[in-house]
Amino acid sequence: MSNYAFLKTYQFKNGVEIKNRIVIPPMTEASSLENGAVSQDELRYFKIHTGGAGMFIAPAANVTALGKGFEGQLSIAEDRFLPGLTRLAETIKHDGTKAILQLYHAGRMSNSAILRGQQTVSASAVAAPRPGSETPRELTEAEIETIITAFGEATRRAIQAGFDGIELHGANTYLLQQFFSPHSNRRTDQWGGTIEKRMAFILKVITSVQTAVRNYATTPFIIGYRISPEELETPGIRMADTLKLVDVLADQPIDYLHISLGDVWQSSLNDKNDSEPLVLKIKRQLAGRLPIIAVGGLKTPAEVEKVMEAGIDFAALGHESLYEPHWVQKVIADQIDTIRYSIAEADYEELGINLAFREFGHL
Repeated sequence: MSNYAFLKTYQFKNGVEIKNRIVIPPMTEASSLENGAVSQDELRYFKIHTGGAGMFIAPAANVTALGKGFEGQLSIAEDRFLPGLTRLAETIKHDGTKAILQLYHAGRMSNSAILRGQQTVSASAVAAPRPGSETPRELTEAEIETIITAFGEATRRAIQAGFDGIELHGANTYLLQQFFSPHSNRRTDQWGGTIEKRMAFILKVITSVQTAVRNYATTPFIIGYRISPEELETPGIRMADTLKLVDVLADQPIDYLHISLGDVWQSSLNDKNDSEPLVLKIKRQLAGRLPIIAVGGLKTPAEVEKVMEAGIDFAALGHESLYEPHWVQKVIADQIDTIRYSIAEADYEELGINLAFREFGHL
């Protein structure tokens, strides 16, 4: 076996052991049934791609009907989805891979067509600065509390379905991030204004999730949180804001922080004079209090090992895991020269990648 650091096990503070440091990040396949139920196409895709990585994070399951963000999205909003979710968890948990389910609410990053005529909702009635974006309706305080409860109920379902953990999707401009962002959150009540108040929704969701874990999990259960470090909007999230959030998250009952970046070594989008990678800034702020998952363009074993050498705990393979489902197995077998780094259209069927998946933007 090759002596790579990323093949070593990792043990979370809650005692859960991960067989290696490789993670498959949540990549939307847009292949669920129209009502949000797990499809046979999804099960086939996950069966093909699981088994090598230490953790496989299944993508973006909406926790409420108004949280749906795209067609073909998985839902965990009701108990009726439990049979399919159970099959999904069973499929992912092959050869020791841990099954993590990402939970989210799209907020303003949806539209009335996807929501079948209903208006989108967000922290405030501010449209995203993107072509074609609709202006959302500002959530009432009662609705906010309902969504917080929905995250807890979704966690309960994930536990009952047999997942090993959940990841809260606080990145990529979705609702958790919308409450933190000064662009999308213009509230003046307990949910907005100061940076501390803009964190309140996030912290309440974490509490709701942790309560569900305490009440329903009979074995240690992983809770992760994903963030996007910066926004380009003005006003928007800047790195100083993120470092304050990271400092608070480090003291919450969560198990890891997942940094959403297009390039793992990306530096600031807003401060061109600062060349330090954002992931290293976050690592320094955490000071060992939480493990980090780094993602962004990683392909080769050498590139992944460089992440380990930087003292980062996990490396996520996105597109590369689509191209090469047996990446980890080939590294272990010293067959690195057979790893596939690109695919042709003729490979899609073999890899379980259908037309909806391809058209959503991953390939």
